Amino acid sequence: MHALDMHEHQTHFLDLALRCEALRFGQFTLKSGRLSPYFFNAGRFDHGAALGLLGECYAQALIEAGIGFDMLFGPAYKGIPLATTTAIALAARGRDIPLAFNRKEAKTHGEGGSLIGAPLQGRVLIVDDVVTAGTAVRESIALIHAAGATPCGVLVALDRQERGESGLSATQEIARQFSIPVVSIARLGELLTYTAAHPALAEHRQHLLAYRAQYGVE
Repeated sequence: MHALDMHEHQTHFLDLALRCEALRFGQFTLKSGRLSPYFFNAGRFDHGAALGLLGECYAQALIEAGIGFDMLFGPAYKGIPLATTTAIALAARGRDIPLAFNRKEAKTHGEGGSLIGAPLQGRVLIVDDVVTAGTAVRESIALIHAAGATPCGVLVALDRQERGESGLSATQEIARQFSIPVVSIARLGELLTYTAAHPALAEHRQHLLAYRAQYGVE
């Protein structure tokens, strides 16, 4: 893949992630114990302008994926602002859709329950930052099914494209287990393409290639 093969929203997303330091290079110990040459933290998109641009990237990735959906769902906690900014970006493009999210703990007073926002119904698309172990996605799917709605896909910012114990990546496991598409704004493959087009990142690219050779999936 060459730099020209990347979609514009993918380049904009990686530019934004670097500016906000949501994407950093170095040496990071992951929850799995692996030493990674890069780290992604969507919590660093912490200003209105950045979230607005991020929502545009999510919306464009969703539109280009061609997934049919009726509403968005953001898993607590990071998925809440991500689904919200995506819904706003879609509304700006002329598609005003319902949005819901959940609490980590069910509320026992007031309106009660664990869900906030529009009722879960129809085809529900889950929006989150990354799929690591897939726990939040599985919990979201269970909530959607319990409400009588249909999970129709998952949209994330970055797919690390690295294999787990099963030999599949976390996104591949979710897609296979639930027979739904998992779409990302960018993947490790696009990150490698991006670093190839930026000489200042050449040193990091070599570490990324080595990491993919050791842990990557096809």
